[in-house]
Amino acid sequence: MTRVLEGRAALVTGGSHGLGLAIAEAYVAAGASVVVSGRSADALRVAEETLAESARDGQRVLSYVGDVSRPDEVEALVAFAVGALPQLDIVVNNAGIYGPMGPIEQIDWLEWVRAIEINLLGSVLVARAVLPHLKRRGYGKLIQLSGGGATAPVPNLSAYAASKAAIVRFMETLAHEVRADGIDVNAIAPGALNTRLLDEVIAAGPEQVGEAFYGRAVEQQASGGTPLERGASLAVYLASVGSDGITGRLISAVWDPWPTLADHRAELADTDVFTLRRIVPADRGLDFGSA
Repeated sequence: MTRVLEGRAALVTGGSHGLGLAIAEAYVAAGASVVVSGRSADALRVAEETLAESARDGQRVLSYVGDVSRPDEVEALVAFAVGALPQLDIVVNNAGIYGPMGPIEQIDWLEWVRAIEINLLGSVLVARAVLPHLKRRGYGKLIQLSGGGATAPVPNLSAYAASKAAIVRFMETLAHEVRADGIDVNAIAPGALNTRLLDEVIAAGPEQVGEAFYGRAVEQQASGGTPLERGASLAVYLASVGSDGITGRLISAVWDPWPTLADHRAELADTDVFTLRRIVPADRGLDFGSA
């Protein structure tokens, strides 16, 4: 990988494992300094040591323990990141959980709310906290991790699905708010990943997550799933100057032609391509429901 992020700096939440760690590794390889955050001090310590091994002179690798669902801890995290890396201009909201699994009337309500707090409110809190800094710089990249819950129903994982759909619409809305400030805001659909979230689904079993979802999870585990590097490579692209001006998009690391999106920057700006939208009868060749 070329060092397209040389001299720049990034904050990656949920960066101690899985896709978050893979993104942080890709950023360091691309030349960036990185702050990774998470809730486990032990996991972050290991991640920091791993990342530091591949950093070159001039690059810094730091970690910070914090819970993105707590406003005071988010403010402290961003203050730490900006203080340590004043050139910070890339923020990746990766922290997330599946939440409770099962029918909505049977799951623990507080666990359902907790998933919304982490997946949705945590990302909003990080954005709120870091935007004043990015606006002062007149430039920035906010990258949100999405998932299958944003574009399709996920029975028995309603908190996950609702939070992922909501965060994508927040991303699209925020992109319009900060376009004039030179800040790009995009979301990544990384594909079906074999991470600890998949392990949770398989451990829960078909009784909790449903036969169909469980069956797909088992098949995914056996096949190896989508390589983490696909999502990480897209995260590097969206953090680079090569993607400047591409904003307000939900981009699939697996299916979309993202390496060439810069060639279509003007076309994208005037369409709803790679966004959430409502399907009307005419979109499916049906003739009812039109004015």
